[in-house]
Amino acid sequence: MTSPVDLRRRSCRPAWAGRNYGLLTAAAFVTNLGSHGALIAAAFAVLEAGGDGGDVGLVAAARTLPLVLFLLIGGAVADRLPRHRVMVAANALNCLSQAAFAVLILSGEAELWQMMLLTALGGTGQAFFSPAAEGMLLSSVEGEQASRAFAVFRMAMQGAAVGGAALGGAMVAAIGPGWVLAADAAAFAVAGSMRAFLDVGHIPQRVRGGGMLADLREGWREFAGRPWLWGIVVQFSIANAVVGAADAVYGPLVARDHLGGAGPWGLALGFFGAGTVAGALLMTRWKPRRLLLAGTLCVFPLALPSAALAVPAPISVLCAVMFLTGVTLEVFGVSWMTAQHHVECNLSQASSHPYLLATSALRARQV
Repeated sequence: MTSPVDLRRRSCRPAWAGRNYGLLTAAAFVTNLGSHGALIAAAFAVLEAGGDGGDVGLVAAARTLPLVLFLLIGGAVADRLPRHRVMVAANALNCLSQAAFAVLILSGEAELWQMMLLTALGGTGQAFFSPAAEGMLLSSVEGEQASRAFAVFRMAMQGAAVGGAALGGAMVAAIGPGWVLAADAAAFAVAGSMRAFLDVGHIPQRVRGGGMLADLREGWREFAGRPWLWGIVVQFSIANAVVGAADAVYGPLVARDHLGGAGPWGLALGFFGAGTVAGALLMTRWKPRRLLLAGTLCVFPLALPSAALAVPAPISVLCAVMFLTGVTLEVFGVSWMTAQHHVECNLSQASSHPYLLATSALRARQV
């Protein structure tokens, strides 16, 4: 017999907030809390080791290259193996690579090639993690409230980014980047432990086909056959590359030379995170009639932070620009995830995941 207390507890939780959704949201919060501090720490670790802007760019590229090379392969693997196991294995790789990076920096004997290698391992882990996480999240939500569920998920994720960026910048300034990298390694360990308890019993068994290459060909056909899809992917890929370069390379350099160091840059990233939280909160209440049009228009303001850094604008102006950009980026993010969810629900294939894999790069750097 159900007690009144049980009924009250059930009524406090929305129907779409199931066990998997809760675990995914909590794990994403922990991961983002560590990773956004680590983004600042990695850049300043290179600079403190005697590197320049070019070296910071090389370390950033070392993460991006394996992410691009292995993303589709990681998607095919996620379609063949239990997704939660792929996610946990990827988190373990990220944990070990960040822990080794931290030890390297704390020892004071870091060399550029070592930092590039460890960062590349982190990018490889992310390439295998992102498609599995994408499919797992989309399968954990159903019904008319999908858009709200995705908005709440991203609000928790981006809320962690606010704290992570601000705390990371302060920690780098106070105790150095090595300890921030160590905290990120611990965050991956905690998040991986949470993801180990995900339930994949509701996910249908894939239909046995011709192999991984056949899966990749199927995914490519699904991707190339939808102009609206590859058009948005191309648009955001270009924007993401530019914004990524500003975040990883140009921003820390400008902060060091003109804004006062890691603290102000962490504050600016914190305002960006606050903007994403505000954008996610907006999307819990607002569902645009034309999701993809609204989302695509919101990609264009991503150019504003790079323009502010190029001036360079005062820290107050940069923070305002970063906040606005965060709001618009989150409108795009929720709109895009909701559109993907609708498409996945309407596909008649036994496994629609290969189609989604071709698009997962749009949020690979966010989870």
